[in-house]
Amino acid sequence: MATMTAAQRREQARAEYDAFIRGCPTNQLLDRLSDKWVSLVVSALAGGAMRYSDLGRRIAGVSPKMLTQTLRSLERDGIVARTVTPSVPVRVDYELTQLGHSLSLLLLAVKDWAETHIEEVHEARERYDGSDGDQ
Repeated sequence: MATMTAAQRREQARAEYDAFIRGCPTNQLLDRLSDKWVSLVVSALAGGAMRYSDLGRRIAGVSPKMLTQTLRSLERDGIVARTVTPSVPVRVDYELTQLGHSLSLLLLAVKDWAETHIEEVHEARERYDGSDGDQ
């Protein structure tokens, strides 16, 4: 058996990823990315760096606990960068990394789609609910 380089091993592993398999890392990543707070945080940061308090005001309904958890998970995944500026009080800014910017294009498209088609979805729900779901 021929020896494989690290790059070849990574490429082989990448080819074997299958998001339909529960234990696959890509399945776990999709689970994280499908969280509504992740979508909203990434979309909010697409416009540039923001402070924690600015994010909290921008994203209606997010609790401080959920915002903190979301930011930490996104930082861990390399999607968000956290910058601490020593001052009084300490200033903490969050911004998208290059990886985060590539994701933001997709999530902004989903956000825009939702805003564009919400009326059609409401109409479909009303039709479905009016027929007792017997379709």
